[in-house]
Amino acid sequence: MSKVALVTGAARGIGLAATRKFLSEGWKVVLLDIDGETLRAAYEDLGQQENTLAIVSDVSDPEQIVKAVTEVKSTFGRIDALINNAGIAIFKPVLETTFEEWTKILSVNLSGAFICTQACAPIMLESGGGSIVNIGSISGGRASTLRVAYGTSKAGILQLTKQLAAELGNQGIRVNSVSPGPVDTAMAKKVHSPEIRADYHDSIPLGRYGTEEELANAIYFLSSDQASYINGINLDVDGGFNSTGIGLVSLRSE
Repeated sequence: MSKVALVTGAARGIGLAATRKFLSEGWKVVLLDIDGETLRAAYEDLGQQENTLAIVSDVSDPEQIVKAVTEVKSTFGRIDALINNAGIAIFKPVLETTFEEWTKILSVNLSGAFICTQACAPIMLESGGGSIVNIGSISGGRASTLRVAYGTSKAGILQLTKQLAAELGNQGIRVNSVSPGPVDTAMAKKVHSPEIRADYHDSIPLGRYGTEEELANAIYFLSSDQASYINGINLDVDGGFNSTGIGLVSLRSE
């Protein structure tokens, strides 16, 4: 029987790339996203109706997620991997960030992962366990300007991952996180000016942005049996940006 992955925020970007990776490895995939129009387009473009299920749902709404997971169980009968990828970002100075914006970002980015985990874990346990991969960010481990809500939500994801790994690991569910660095996603292209992109290129030891496919490979690895003894870790996929202190560009180029 094919394994089943549920990917949130699957209509585009890293979520869609992860969906393609799971499908290429013979899994069935549930694509969940709040953007129905884009989700339907992605579902049709994949052209694998027998192996995919598209569900429009809001990860920050427990009732919607319970309904969605019930549909997954009735369709595929199991869930082996949950990829908590759905997320939003608002980049503003702290004194200009409204409480409504703060609440929205935390409800989607952090509470959404908690809600989806609570809904999916019981179904995973019926099949003997599974894997959860939470999508964090290097912004969850290092502070920077304009990210008071986004960075805090991703820091919460890193701690949530450890909490879940400690508790669910005893029951056969591994929980890890992947923290992307600068990646060529639609979101990055929207918010990263040419000046910001140049600065990132100068600060990343590998000297480039990552690709969605590179993130998908890391997500799949942690979900697969190849990572069967990996639990409670955060994997930075960032070209060395977060872990490496490097000198001035002018000195490195010599």
